[in-house]
Amino acid sequence: MYRLLLVVGLLVVLYFLLRSAIRELKGKNGQEPVLPGNNEMLQDPVCRTYVPRGNAVSASIGGQTYYFCSQDCAQTFRKQLAG
Repeated sequence: MYRLLLVVGLLVVLYFLLRSAIRELKGKNGQEPVLPGNNEMLQDPVCRTYVPRGNAVSASIGGQTYYFCSQDCAQTFRKQLAG
């Protein structure tokens, strides 16, 4: 009888541990969290090509950060905003 109670108690504890771990992985709102990383693909606003975040050229323009495939696209974007 004690063995049965012990097994049931362990199963209940395991259930609650797994449930909390799954909730933590999914995030607070039930959706999977989006973690920015070097493999995230970003679109260049000038030539519309996709570049991995780790290889992109970043530029802060007007308080916002933009990502480009090259320095040439970053300069072209600055000129488009200026003129």
